[in-house]
Amino acid sequence: MAGHQEALSVVLVGCGKMGGALLESWLGISSLEADFSVVEPHDIPFESLRHYRDLEEAQSALKHADLVVLAVKPQVMKDVCESLKGDLNPKALVLSIAAGQSLSQFTSYLGEASAVIRTMPNLPATIGKGMSVAVANAHVTTAQKALASQLLEASGRLEWVQDEALLNAVTAVSGSGPAYVFLLVEVLAQAGIKAGLDEALAMTLARQTIIGSAGLLEAARDTETATLRENVTSPGGTTQAALEVLMNGELQALFDAAIEAAARRGAELGS
Repeated sequence: MAGHQEALSVVLVGCGKMGGALLESWLGISSLEADFSVVEPHDIPFESLRHYRDLEEAQSALKHADLVVLAVKPQVMKDVCESLKGDLNPKALVLSIAAGQSLSQFTSYLGEASAVIRTMPNLPATIGKGMSVAVANAHVTTAQKALASQLLEASGRLEWVQDEALLNAVTAVSGSGPAYVFLLVEVLAQAGIKAGLDEALAMTLARQTIIGSAGLLEAARDTETATLRENVTSPGGTTQAALEVLMNGELQALFDAAIEAAARRGAELGS
């Protein structure tokens, strides 16, 4: 990619919630000169882009692609890769956002010399608050890694890891993590209803409390979360009474089991 003078050619395969969120963030990068093509059987909300209904239609785009982003379900990834292999530019960088699919699986699908980056973003990428973790294989160049960083950082924070084995745990914590937070809102609202609040008020209180607390976490990045918690907890007060129930009720053990289950499922998806 070094010395490439023309606009970058990017092909996005799959434009669901996550693929669409990433694409929207990339379109907002003013410094990025790129032509985007999307392979998606359903209509997409980006009318100005080249839109292909299937991989056969996208043959020309794939042959000239600098970057191919795979944003399809892990269950169909092998079939998708085998379908595009014959048309894919051998020098293209392949970026996958699928859970469970390993770097070695992609090189077995696409060719041993393929440059592949595996990443796990999460849904807050839709508002530029995402968390992505990425790992690259040995065929990825410095320029390709820099490009991936530019794209992934457009939708939030990015961390690189050297050990691919960490990706299943990453998926369990941050990839699936937003669902746990949304569940907490539901549980908190239900508890409020049980305590006598009406449904609308309980949900308003729960949602805004999570929104405000997340804002505090962002504003106080250098403050330990335990300190933030302690700042709300007066000795012998209402918050301490509630926290004692949660902590003595093995909340940590529940989360340990949940993360273990999610990580195990990620490993299964890659087997």
